[in-house]
Amino acid sequence: MIRYSLRCEGDHAFESWFQSSSAYDSQVRRKLVTCPVCGSAKVDKAIMAPQIVSNKRREQPAAEPAPSTEVVAQAAQAAPTPTSLLMAQERELRAKLKELRDHIVKNADNVGERFPNEARAMHYGDKEHRPIYGEASPEEARSLIDEGIEVAPLPVLPEDRN
Repeated sequence: MIRYSLRCEGDHAFESWFQSSSAYDSQVRRKLVTCPVCGSAKVDKAIMAPQIVSNKRREQPAAEPAPSTEVVAQAAQAAPTPTSLLMAQERELRAKLKELRDHIVKNADNVGERFPNEARAMHYGDKEHRPIYGEASPEEARSLIDEGIEVAPLPVLPEDRN
């Protein structure tokens, strides 16, 4: 696997993993590599420092003397605070998805398991149109879509599952 630092035409930086350099080239040609911020498919490799393991690193002595507790305490105080592993773009995307979900929950009626029936009734004019959300199995959702009824899943974020 190869990790590339990439940059889009909008100057957004992001990273992505590829099976090989030829896999990257193929996906870029087919416009499958897009910027997670703006969606642009005009993506180029950015300058990145290679990670090379030298022989000097491998040949370190087997046992080094343990540092004193005072040195460990000083190092712990000087160490930077851990940063989030999420890239800024991912945090922004999650915030927008949460905002969308919160807006829907606040402004629509939760009809629960009645969702497929309520959506059909509104679509066929048996009930007045209003914003709703609820539960539907994948089969029920496909059936609604086949009937021409617009449905979309509510975004679920990892923190919603915990």
